[in-house]
Amino acid sequence: MVTEFLLTRFSDVWEYRVLQAMLFLLMYLATLMGNFLIVTVTILDEKLHTPMYFFPRNLSALDMCYISVTVPTTFVIFLLESKAVSIVGCAAQFFFVFLFSSTELLFLTIMAHNQYAAISQPIHYPMIMNPWVCAQMTLPSVVSSMIYAGFHTGNIFWLPFCQSNMVHQFFCDAPSLLKLSCSNTSKNEILIFISTVVITGAALPSSPCVIFTYFLLCSSFQPDMSKERPFPPVSLTSLW
Repeated sequence: MVTEFLLTRFSDVWEYRVLQAMLFLLMYLATLMGNFLIVTVTILDEKLHTPMYFFPRNLSALDMCYISVTVPTTFVIFLLESKAVSIVGCAAQFFFVFLFSSTELLFLTIMAHNQYAAISQPIHYPMIMNPWVCAQMTLPSVVSSMIYAGFHTGNIFWLPFCQSNMVHQFFCDAPSLLKLSCSNTSKNEILIFISTVVITGAALPSSPCVIFTYFLLCSSFQPDMSKERPFPPVSLTSLW
């Protein structure tokens, strides 16, 4: 039985490994600094303590957590000789990747509804999106993402791994782990595909809910030409 997994590097040449580690480090630091700046500004500035900036702040925090799940492991396998990761560590990484990615998608969907409410109904927006409503939307998003991530983690790691322990990826992902199982994984693949299409909308550029909401958002800008204007248009020259 497999007790640990071996992750894969892009190259075994030391110079290339250092170069790749530096590139990953620069992208990692740039992402952390950008998101940390957004979180800091929206927290310190009391004027930004509004529902309009509540979800972007949480989304930036999720981005920092999401990238911190996989990139530090990449540094280790690039710069050190050891490429091994325990099954528990691989399962934890797998769980948090699904947790943060699905939560981000749900937050993007909520942000789309938030923007639509702010533009289409600006007068009623403070009543539609108040802090209590934001909390009610945040908690179910996190809880449902935890259930979703736990379901997929259990769906993968209950399988017996008795073949090779070499994961052909620099982090633990579902397709690479399914190839290492010595049992029939067709049901697991079907469940992953269905849940991915239905819940995360990965078969489309984004979630169907996000696309539909932004469609409503764009359509709200189109004026209704069928309605007659109560007053004729007044030119600027007529005001003088």
